[in-house]
Amino acid sequence: MATNFVIPTKMKAWVYGEHGDVANVLRLDPEFEVPEVQEGQVLVKVLAAALNPIDTMRVNGVYQLPGFSLPAVPGYDLAGIVVMVGREVKELNVGDEVYGFTWHAKKHGTLVEYTAVEESYLALKPKKLSFEEAASLPVVIQTAYGGLERAGLSHGKSLLVLGGAGGVGTLAIQLGKEVFGASRVAATSSTGKLDLLKSLGADLAIDYTKVNFEDLPEKFDVVYVAIGQSERAVKAVKPGGSVVTIVEHQKTLPPPAFSFVGTSDRSTLEKLRPFLESGKVKPVIDPKSPFPFSQAIEAFSYLQTGRATGKVVIHRVP
Repeated sequence: MATNFVIPTKMKAWVYGEHGDVANVLRLDPEFEVPEVQEGQVLVKVLAAALNPIDTMRVNGVYQLPGFSLPAVPGYDLAGIVVMVGREVKELNVGDEVYGFTWHAKKHGTLVEYTAVEESYLALKPKKLSFEEAASLPVVIQTAYGGLERAGLSHGKSLLVLGGAGGVGTLAIQLGKEVFGASRVAATSSTGKLDLLKSLGADLAIDYTKVNFEDLPEKFDVVYVAIGQSERAVKAVKPGGSVVTIVEHQKTLPPPAFSFVGTSDRSTLEKLRPFLESGKVKPVIDPKSPFPFSQAIEAFSYLQTGRATGKVVIHRVP
């Protein structure tokens, strides 16, 4: 692989200068400045990115990081090639194919040609995965893994995933089965996605349009809430079990429910590499994906319908 990269000073980037509806405030800037690489960072040529609900929340102004300022570029997930390394970078080299998410990106997100990322947030891309597949994973796989770990899922326990066909849910099913060794995994989805849940390893696929999961006689050691249903979820957990939610952070949760926010952590990606290389854990990308870079607003609009299966991915950044 060539390692002599010509890095421009300007690039294409999707930028918003004010908060509001994505379709109204997001615009393509062809002359956005390529960021300078700080100590401990690398510059990545972004080849694919993925959207998460939090991206919409940030553009809307519902969620903001401390020290955040406008204008800004949305996006956390990325996969691409390292084209420059900063001082104190120990592991990564120019030419490395990497993926990860830029959790503390205040200004430069991932809907850009180039972005500067802390080395500690990135891992080498599994060779088995395309850039699009790799970009779909970082936020959801680390959120799924961290939530299951915090909830105490372990070999022989049972798991119920609420929202099993979404980005996090599809990974929670697979990790619960393949990594944590759950003896039984159940998951909810709409009617048309039940076969997907089974293909991912769910022993019981529950059609939420026809069945109230909390009314089932079977109860579970861990309930993973990828949609906002904690009040119902606590009725489906065994005594002494755990309910973890990734969406309800602003409200008081009924015990034993607690909220979890994933963090960007290379060690988790490296820990899960063997499962990704072997195909035991697979990325799930919505059939409408990947969207071209020029159609980022359309990708956001589709994400906001709430009907996506797995992840909404954007590629190839020009």
